[in-house]
Amino acid sequence: MTSRDDGQPPVESATDPVRVLIADDEALVRSGFRVLVETEPGMVVVGEAGDGATAVELARRSRPHVVLMDIRMPGVDGLCATRRIVADPDLAGVHVLILTTFDHDEYVVDALGAGAAGFLIKNTEPAQLLRGIRVVAGGEALLSPGLTRRLIARLTARAAMPRPDPDALTRLTAREREVVALVAHGLSNAEIAGELTISHATAKTHVSRAMTKLGARDRAQLVALAYRHRLVEPPTA
Repeated sequence: MTSRDDGQPPVESATDPVRVLIADDEALVRSGFRVLVETEPGMVVVGEAGDGATAVELARRSRPHVVLMDIRMPGVDGLCATRRIVADPDLAGVHVLILTTFDHDEYVVDALGAGAAGFLIKNTEPAQLLRGIRVVAGGEALLSPGLTRRLIARLTARAAMPRPDPDALTRLTAREREVVALVAHGLSNAEIAGELTISHATAKTHVSRAMTKLGARDRAQLVALAYRHRLVEPPTA
């Protein structure tokens, strides 16, 4: 069994399938995601939900590793469902991956605040979606590489965003600054390790230390702080 230090149960091993629950109010969308996931080796769909209430119920029954969660659904929407899943101690090993569109990216900040592990754009490439599922199933947060200028502006303008003092910024080592920049560009810990030719554990340690020094609650806040304090330049699109 792969070890974890965040108190949450991991995917049992590399040979255990990643269990995915699909929550979207459009049957055609659910069917498309089901085909994509179930044709990928090492993944299995454990249920489908057309609304948030059903998603929460199925999460409790099937204990997926990842819930692909649409935001706009009838009755209980995806944000409320995410909050319920995150707040349930029995679902500590269930990670929510929000699927959104550029037109609705104002919901992304709320989704991350609700405890979602991350988000992807709905029209993302299939390979990117499958990668995202694996990253989130492994216990890491994921921010779409398609972050837009206006989304970053929403993240950095939030009143609740911590404001590190200059001393906190200077305490970041050169390597930690490199790592924060890569996090801001959407790289997972494994990808950061490959980019910098360091171990996965070392990459994870650098991310954790940078979050502590900057007072970031989670990976989403770390990204926002990176852009706010110009540790990395905003994307051009």
